[in-house]
Amino acid sequence: MWPNLEGKVRSVTWFWLFWASVITCGILYLINVLVSEARPNNPWGLSYGIAATLLMMGSAVYTVRRRAQRIASKYRLGSTQNWLQFHVYGGSLSLLLVLMHIGFRLPSGTLTWWLFILTVWVILSGMAGVFLQKWIPKILASGLSLEVIYERIPELIEEIKQKATQLVEDCEAPVRGLYSEQIAPVLERPELKLIYYVDITGGMRSRLKEFEFLRGVLDSEEREKLDRLQALYQTKLELDAHYTLQKTMRCWLYAHVPPSLVLLVLVVWHVLAVWYY
Repeated sequence: MWPNLEGKVRSVTWFWLFWASVITCGILYLINVLVSEARPNNPWGLSYGIAATLLMMGSAVYTVRRRAQRIASKYRLGSTQNWLQFHVYGGSLSLLLVLMHIGFRLPSGTLTWWLFILTVWVILSGMAGVFLQKWIPKILASGLSLEVIYERIPELIEEIKQKATQLVEDCEAPVRGLYSEQIAPVLERPELKLIYYVDITGGMRSRLKEFEFLRGVLDSEEREKLDRLQALYQTKLELDAHYTLQKTMRCWLYAHVPPSLVLLVLVVWHVLAVWYY
């Protein structure tokens, strides 16, 4: 089986397993409501809470699994893809079990409120992350000619700036004027621009009109230099697109991972409090 096809089959399998679990939970909760009141401290509610806790802990193992590739491969702890699917679907299912645990009522205490809010936030931010991880690589590949690692972007822009500065030293006044007015400010640093979310080229055609106009009044030697300068300028704009969209993924990590860790700590605290009292 081809790797891509195998990955799609696994995704579909996890998708249907998730919905089968949701339906099973729904049936169990319906039986619960028919025979007994759904409350956090009765056997039904405790069972839902334990299941939700196990799913949360299991979902958190994905982060450890991803950072321990050699150990996981050595002891055959499952593929990263399967752990990722469990992380996504198991985490989502835990929210349903939390709602079943509290009987679909609003929490009553400070700790339980924080648990509820963090659970909802972690699940929703996780869903947003799934969307971003599918959308951002696709849109970057669709309209850009280069691939780049986020951490190298400032270094690459500095290289472009140095090359452009050296290039314009031997250019005539019209090219130097274009450089100082339009290009040099753009080469100072990576720029975040909202336009890259709707147009991955950043409106590049309109930005290159000055080049087209100037090209018509230059001799062949100056046109060659202008073409090289334009190539550097376009590369900088593409780096800005990478910087903007890849920065979004970095910001998402800060919005998802720390709250997840806080949630796990509070879950452990909640479990110990229930056990002790």
